[in-house]
Amino acid sequence: MKRKTGGAPAGTFARVLKLTRPEWPLFLLILLLAAASVAGTLAIPLLVGRGIDGMLGPGKTDLAAIGRIALTVACVAAGTGLLQWIMGMLTNRAAFAVVRRLRDRVFDKLQVLPLSFLDRHPVGELTSCMIADIDQLSDGLLMGFTQLFTGVMTILGTLLFMARVRWQIALIVVVLTPLSFLIAGFIARRTYHLFKKQSELRAQQTALVEEYLGQQKVVRAFGQEAQTQEAFDRVGDQLIDASARATFYSSLTNPTTRVVNAVVYAVVAFAGALTVLSGGITVGSLSAFLSYATQYMKPFNEISGVVTELQNALACAARVFALLDEAEEIPDREDAAVLPEGSAAVSARDVSFSYDPERPLIRGFSMEAGPGQRIAIVGPTGCGKTTVINLLMRFYDVDGGQILVGGTDVRDLTRRSLRAGFGMVLQDTWLRSGTIRENLCMGRPDATEEEMIRAAKAAHAHSFIRRLPNGYDTVIGEDGGGLSQGQKQLLCIARVMLTDPPMLILDEATSSIDIRTEQKVQAAFRELMKGRTSFIVAHRLSTIREADRILVMRDGQLIESGRHGELLAADGFYAKMYRAGYAE
Repeated sequence: MKRKTGGAPAGTFARVLKLTRPEWPLFLLILLLAAASVAGTLAIPLLVGRGIDGMLGPGKTDLAAIGRIALTVACVAAGTGLLQWIMGMLTNRAAFAVVRRLRDRVFDKLQVLPLSFLDRHPVGELTSCMIADIDQLSDGLLMGFTQLFTGVMTILGTLLFMARVRWQIALIVVVLTPLSFLIAGFIARRTYHLFKKQSELRAQQTALVEEYLGQQKVVRAFGQEAQTQEAFDRVGDQLIDASARATFYSSLTNPTTRVVNAVVYAVVAFAGALTVLSGGITVGSLSAFLSYATQYMKPFNEISGVVTELQNALACAARVFALLDEAEEIPDREDAAVLPEGSAAVSARDVSFSYDPERPLIRGFSMEAGPGQRIAIVGPTGCGKTTVINLLMRFYDVDGGQILVGGTDVRDLTRRSLRAGFGMVLQDTWLRSGTIRENLCMGRPDATEEEMIRAAKAAHAHSFIRRLPNGYDTVIGEDGGGLSQGQKQLLCIARVMLTDPPMLILDEATSSIDIRTEQKVQAAFRELMKGRTSFIVAHRLSTIREADRILVMRDGQLIESGRHGELLAADGFYAKMYRAGYAE
């Protein structure tokens, strides 16, 4: 990949500029304010020099002129300060607008990425990219934009003023300038990859914290505190090393450029003093010249620091753009049909699928499920039960064969209509922050109060909801904080009952409910499943015993199929599983 000077990918900076295009009018106004601010800053030394010349020699002091100059300096300084304040406000506004738009794009991207991508990347890593990396981009790139432009304007302006005073001395300053550029370029080339490594390690650390905080009960139950701390310390040590190296190289900028500044100042002072002695310029002009020389070199310190921050920002931007460039989920076909309302027939024909091409999982899977049939899928862990559900919902597309719903290949249906046809209750409950009412009506925002309460009663959730402080308007935290696992599961069941879908998927749906409550829920499910195609993934015999057909899977293949009694009579793999652990 072609690279820009300084080590950042050539396309990254161009993409950042393209991202800021809607704010270009605002940035243009910021540039005009910066130019006016620089002009005011550079005018002050010239005015002060005139004041100094007006006070030299006995009886030559012109107090009236000095007073006018002092008033002018005060007005220019106040105006310059006001311009810089306005410029800072506008820069913040532009930066925050870009950050919000970029975060919106990243969040929208996450909605269309295939589940295979999300399965491969920890949540903490994606969170770090969306929050920390974009913040670094804002601080290092957009916030440094004004400083960079102001520095360049200051350099050009001071050169112009110095040339007007004495071009020969200004030429000395110009000749010594490349030293600062060489130093900044040397450091920039080494800091980009270091900051990129720092960003990657920071994402790993965030992912680690997210993982361990979410599983803290398991960590403590198995006494893994020491191992967890060791893993965190290992990533922390790597991050410290990368950060220290990046900081070391970036911190070289200021002291080295200050040395160059001191050399330039000394040469200018010496040459200027000789010129004063020969009568070439006045003392006031020399004072102004020395002030300009200081202002001329000061931006090199700032620009060198900005260049270092730019490398950090571009490294973070590269990670964000890499996420935005990920291949999206295969879109629906242009002629994709909408699943007809009430479709409930499902069939699979010689389906094959694997998450890893080198490790086949589902092979030659075929089955038929008519309307109103209850299909139970059983088998040992890792046999492909949940994968079959993922294929039915088209979270993944089959590698071979077909899955048909209502006689139509699911790949010829829109995903939205296909998924709306299924109601899912999973073992892992998910509730968002908000009221009980908002969670129940997630699938049907237009549901009436009576319909919502009826669904809650059918799921045996109404009684405990009524006992909450504000009933259905009680606010719960993220993932149902404050509720028991069983209560959260009942809410998820009620949510599906309210949507009244033609097909159901129950993946260990009653695993977190006590036996007595489960019996009531099973009765509600039996009523709900009438006339609906239902797929039940479960381990409890009570869940699968009444199924119309039981599909027995092993190593990704369907090895037995039939009713409970038939499979026991066949004395095959199902019968062995039953005797080993299913019997109650």
